[in-house]
Amino acid sequence: MVDEPFEVTATVFREGHDAVNATVVLRDPDGGERHVPMTLVSAGLDHWSATISADRTGRWSYRVEGWADPYNTWAHDAAIKVAADVDTDLMLVEGALVLERALKEVDRTPAQAKSIADAIVALRDLTRPAQARLQAGLAPKVRAELARRPLRDHVSPSAEYGWQVERDLALYGAWYEIFPRSEGATQDPVTGVWTSGTLVTAELRLPAIAAMGFDVIYLTPVHPIGEVNRKAPNNTLNPGLLDPGSPYAIGSVDGGHDAIAPELGTFADFDSFVAEAWGLNLEVALDLALQCAPDHPWVSSHPEWFTTRADGTIAYAENPPKKYQDIYPVNFDNDPAGIYAEVRRVVQVWIDHGVTIFRVDNPHTKPLEFWQWLIADVAKDHPDILWLAEAFTRPAMMHALGKVGFQQSYTYFAWRNQKWELEEYITELTGEAATYMRPSFWPTTHDILTPYMQYGGPTAWKLRAALAATMVPTYGIYAGYELVEHVARPGVEEQIDNEKYQLKDRHWSDYEEGGPKAGQSLAPYLKTLNEIRRAHPSLHWLRNLHLHHADDENVVVFSKRRSVDGRDDVILVVANVDPHATRETNVHLDMEALGLRDGDTFIAHDLITGAQWQWGQDNFVRLGPDVEPVHVIHIRRF
Repeated sequence: MVDEPFEVTATVFREGHDAVNATVVLRDPDGGERHVPMTLVSAGLDHWSATISADRTGRWSYRVEGWADPYNTWAHDAAIKVAADVDTDLMLVEGALVLERALKEVDRTPAQAKSIADAIVALRDLTRPAQARLQAGLAPKVRAELARRPLRDHVSPSAEYGWQVERDLALYGAWYEIFPRSEGATQDPVTGVWTSGTLVTAELRLPAIAAMGFDVIYLTPVHPIGEVNRKAPNNTLNPGLLDPGSPYAIGSVDGGHDAIAPELGTFADFDSFVAEAWGLNLEVALDLALQCAPDHPWVSSHPEWFTTRADGTIAYAENPPKKYQDIYPVNFDNDPAGIYAEVRRVVQVWIDHGVTIFRVDNPHTKPLEFWQWLIADVAKDHPDILWLAEAFTRPAMMHALGKVGFQQSYTYFAWRNQKWELEEYITELTGEAATYMRPSFWPTTHDILTPYMQYGGPTAWKLRAALAATMVPTYGIYAGYELVEHVARPGVEEQIDNEKYQLKDRHWSDYEEGGPKAGQSLAPYLKTLNEIRRAHPSLHWLRNLHLHHADDENVVVFSKRRSVDGRDDVILVVANVDPHATRETNVHLDMEALGLRDGDTFIAHDLITGAQWQWGQDNFVRLGPDVEPVHVIHIRRF
């Protein structure tokens, strides 16, 4: 991200005893280079480090250059020998020669060269005492100038490393997920027959979503849904004539991945939806699910793109114990060139209609080299396109997807509920993994409803939203979260009457002011969280999280700090992760991490409730169902 710092480390050494040094060389998108000095952090291990950042988006690169440092070699030897009066005149003349090389071989303005030129005169002035001549050569101004524009011998470069600097939304944003067909869906109270929502009715929902402060509206697939093996409600196998099926069973006689389901509308309706979203400062993300219903056009035109079993049937998707009889996975092994080209064409269709983000369904079941190629190929002409990997799989694969180009990744956050689990996991995500994988935290999705959320009540739903919104820069909310939709289908961790298989009318107007359920929605809470996020730049970064201590094993404490225009923005979060009991405990703060000193006090302004307290290093808190489960505190100095 622009202005986001990260550390580059290297081991730099050479034979003998001469001084060595190291530089990080940044190459900007226009080919210009700038040099950043590295610092020796461990002399015994020859470890060097520098913190770098980029001032604009685009394709950057960097390399480390190790080099022999003739000036510091001379400075070290001369200080010893002149003090011992060994080869004094010779050492001073050699210093003048080194500085003369520095003037001749390194470009400098007259003002930049002055301190070096003065030092050369002094080193060669035989009328001055030896120590005075030496000190002129070692003067702070001389050292500073040679640190900025050094004389370098035997430069040894590392490999060049690519570095894509991306727009803010690649790291920081709040997502809201909808099934377009449910927004505006209605059920006849007499016959029970459903009428599908459309892109036109879904568009009417956008102002409410924008009013909650979200940045991205994420659409599940909008393509035609297969008729063959269509799923019935709750993933059963006997659909009625009017059951809509799963939007993830993509493709029918009406078209495939490049088409819109007739019941949703037309491309003109989609374009109108996108335009309205943009007008509300919402970007549109679309599900890219590379799988097919049995009646997808690809199945007949390219049967080689699928896996045929011994009995001649095409293998449907399985994730035991789950079975997806309505879906055929694409087999990339048989015709990779053909599949690559077709997917690239499909992606371009949606880019041309205003989609700027793709949430990729199950990317871990497709070849890594395919994603690396696709993301890079799209970036050539559309560098602002972002990719989110929905990959709940083994860590190595999740990390690999980040390394091949996915800007964001789903995580195990939904299953990390205890204090120790959260602290362990966030330490992993903000450590080395943060250099290649940006986590996106989702408390629930249309596939996930954990026992914690089933039984934790509204307290759990507020708590998990607050943690997701503050622990990492990108988080997401699935429609219905506001209503605490917590009832699971027996035997699985997903909602009963799941939108994947049927329409849902949430009767949003009932929860508005004057409605029969006014005040029962968490929409105001989500709005508050998003307002806090926008107002506080410390929450826009990932690697600035610092853990603090609480005496209670159920209370997690962390802070985020970022300096903007010379001012510190510091947010402190204290959360009781037990949704069933109110807990009282003491928290103990690492004052240095907050930019304070031991013994300092500060104003702790709770941005959730508006309350303020005078806090110091050790503080009492009371959090839980009968108060609030989380403090999101802005630290203000006196």
